[in-house]
Amino acid sequence: MRITAKADYAVRAAAELAAAEGDEHPVKAEAIAGAQGIPQNFLENILTDLRHAGLVKSQRGADGGYRLARPAAEVSVADVIRAVEGPLAAVRGEAPEDVTYAGVAAPLQDVWIAVRANLRAVVEHVSLADLAAGSVPGEIARLAGDPDARVRR
Repeated sequence: MRITAKADYAVRAAAELAAAEGDEHPVKAEAIAGAQGIPQNFLENILTDLRHAGLVKSQRGADGGYRLARPAAEVSVADVIRAVEGPLAAVRGEAPEDVTYAGVAAPLQDVWIAVRANLRAVVEHVSLADLAAGSVPGEIARLAGDPDARVRR
């Protein structure tokens, strides 16, 4: 799976908003951009996508900015990625279950479906609250800590 800059920036921006959960004032885009090293123009587009997806609320004015629309514990990394990129896994722009293959390639559909299932097993189980707290659930930490997971192939 390729994680785009847009998806990476979106998750990082959302994590910043999660870290500010409960603060009296919304977080300004400039503060998010500075904290995460995200180009501000790109960030504004991402925040608009997150707002349209119902994940972020914006407030105008001098005291304006952004905050999460739902509690951070209820927003997964998968929610954020879907908001800016669409489905987590697609084959030539189609859902894996909608792609069929002939002959010896027929089992490939099951491979793509399994890839999506495993991706979901990770990104749907890490919340913005986890990131804001500086940790991930135990199973995710175990997967990331496996020495084979860190081998580049």
